[in-house]
Amino acid sequence: MLDLARLRALHAVHVHGSVGAAADALGYTPSAISQQVAKLERETGSALLERRGRGVVLTDAAVLLVDTAARVLSLVEEAEVALEEQRGRPSGRLTVAAFSTAARGLLPGVMAELSAAHPALDPRLIEEDPHATPRMVAQGTVDLAVVHDWDIAPMSVPEGVTRATIGRDVCDVLLPPDHPLSSHPVLRREDVASARWICQPPGTVCHDWLMRTLRAVGVEPNVVHLVGEYQTQVALVAAGLGIAMVPRLGRGAVPDSVVVRPLEPAPVRGVSVLWREGTSRRPAVTEAVRVLREHARAL
Repeated sequence: MLDLARLRALHAVHVHGSVGAAADALGYTPSAISQQVAKLERETGSALLERRGRGVVLTDAAVLLVDTAARVLSLVEEAEVALEEQRGRPSGRLTVAAFSTAARGLLPGVMAELSAAHPALDPRLIEEDPHATPRMVAQGTVDLAVVHDWDIAPMSVPEGVTRATIGRDVCDVLLPPDHPLSSHPVLRREDVASARWICQPPGTVCHDWLMRTLRAVGVEPNVVHLVGEYQTQVALVAAGLGIAMVPRLGRGAVPDSVVVRPLEPAPVRGVSVLWREGTSRRPAVTEAVRVLREHARAL
């Protein structure tokens, strides 16, 4: 008989593309995942992973098992949801994926409240890019995902995934105190179009927004520093190396060496939570969504 934990490990390798990423998603070490897959290979008498450069790829036999594992894990989830619904209280493991600023600015309070109010619940957080998490929810790797999108790049949700908006995250312009624009109480896009910008790397939603927005006023953006972490952007602004557009969620206290000014029209990203339709009746999911909404409103 095939072991469910080993099937889950192989399925995670397929979903996340590597043993290391699968380990992060399931909360294990990479060696533990490798051991589970090795045991499954002995059970089936088939090679399941092949080395390819520094990574691994699934064999044809592994692809067959992954398809089976997806169906089995779906049935197990149905049973778990029914049992938790019968008990009428949140319990078991609840894995939440969130983008970095939500993981810092929203989730700590949410996870703490869930843990304190529901001792039988085991909430766990994974920081993940919002582009990856809808697929993770759809495939059952995580139970919930907190995601964001912009008006210029609305997020598509996979079939079978439910989405609920929980808030809006406004972005402001951060400038050094001696910057010529720091005396303006409100900035327009034309004001900042020719500035030296600190921005996230190409391929991110924030970078795309900045490019499209400033090009719309007839200026090619002058991006001088490409930095993914917002806190590093704040440090660069404080050093007088440029200006940046930083969301309020998870931003924390801004040092005195940085000036914050609103931009009009205000750049706003929507914040939503995703979960699988099949888990909509699970008490842990409904309670987590409720707490997320409350904390998002408070922020």
